[in-house]
Amino acid sequence: MPRSKKTADETTDQADAAGGFSDVERAAMKERAAELRSSGRGGKKKADDLANVLAKIAEMPQPDRGMAERIHTIVTAVAPHLDPKTWYGMPAYADENGKVVCFFKGADKYDSRYATLGFEEAARLDDGSMWSTSYALTDLTDADATKIEALVARAVS
Repeated sequence: MPRSKKTADETTDQADAAGGFSDVERAAMKERAAELRSSGRGGKKKADDLANVLAKIAEMPQPDRGMAERIHTIVTAVAPHLDPKTWYGMPAYADENGKVVCFFKGADKYDSRYATLGFEEAARLDDGSMWSTSYALTDLTDADATKIEALVARAVS
């Protein structure tokens, strides 16, 4: 069966033929650069970071928004000492050193078939010589929420 040709619109979000970054990847890097430029210390920054995370979540289409809201609630309840912040334009939660412990990447951001709950190196999920650091989500059931609570608790233990 022959492949259908992609339109110009379909290729704008893909890496160029020379192996460059896609438009979406470039936008995420620009968001990260802006985040770094605006980083500072103190309560105002934490309040601004929280407002930015909530704004990013509010911008998400469903079902990403619903999952991100629920994950935000879980993380802030299980690990209230983690600071919400945006990270490459995604909601993330950082430790006292500013290192990202976990993040949520909506499916819509990269036109993926699933959203991702990811954990970075600051998360203490080590289990032998191999362990999972990201989880695909198409929905967030009560059973999933219970697993996420346990993962977050373990990540910050």
